[in-house]
Amino acid sequence: MVAVRNAVVLVTGGQRGLGAALVEEVLRRGAKKVYVTAREPKPDSRGSVVTQALEVRSSQAISDLAQIATDVNIVINNAGALVPESLLTGNFDGVAEMFDVNVYGPLRIAKAFAPILAANGGGAIVNMHSVLSWLSGGGAYGASKAAMWSLSNSLRDELASQHTQVLGVHAAFLDTDMTAGLKVPKTSPAVAAARIVDALEAGAAEVLVDDASVAAKAALSGPVENLSVRLPV
Repeated sequence: MVAVRNAVVLVTGGQRGLGAALVEEVLRRGAKKVYVTAREPKPDSRGSVVTQALEVRSSQAISDLAQIATDVNIVINNAGALVPESLLTGNFDGVAEMFDVNVYGPLRIAKAFAPILAANGGGAIVNMHSVLSWLSGGGAYGASKAAMWSLSNSLRDELASQHTQVLGVHAAFLDTDMTAGLKVPKTSPAVAAARIVDALEAGAAEVLVDDASVAAKAALSGPVENLSVRLPV
C-alpha cells in the first residue's frame, strides 16, 4: 500500500488530459514532488512540479530521466497514443508505432525505474490499460492495450519480491482530446484520476474506472463472440 502524501511521483504524458488530472490529484493529496513529462513540455510554475522532455520510444531518453529522477516512489505510465487503425488495412508502421508507444514505452519505463523503486522502498507502478484491453473492435490500439494488460500482470509477479505495487487501470471513454470526436458518454479526467489514486492508496492491483469497464470485465466469463465493440465516429 502506497501513500501519496510526501511521495515523489513520475507522470508520463502529464501535461494534458488524464495525465494533467493525475498530476493535480497527487498534488492535492500531498505529493512532495511530481516529475511531469511530455515530448515538448510547457513551463509549469508550481514549485512541486519538475517538467522533463521525454519520448517513451527512446531508451536513451528514459535512461537519462532515470539518472535525474532517482527519488521517485510512484511511476504513472500515462503517455499513450490512440490510432484505431484496422489491423489488416491500416499502415503497418502505424501499428508498430502504436505498440512502441503503448506497450514498449511503459516497459522501458518499468525496466529503468524498477531499481529506483526498490531502492526507495518498493513504491508503485500505475499502468493505463483500457476497456479495449478486453474487447475487439479497437484495431491496433485495442491490441496494444490487451498486450499492456498482460504486461502489467506479469510485471506484478516479477516486482512482488521488491514490494512494488502494480496497478492496472481500465477505462472506457474519458473526456479528453483523444476522444473529442467521439459522440459517447465520457468520464471526466478529474473523476477518473480520483478513482485511480484511491485504488493506488488502497493497495489495489486493478481499478475499473467506469461502468463500461465493469461490464466488460464481467463479460470475460462468457462467449468470446460477445467481447466486441465498434468505436463510434
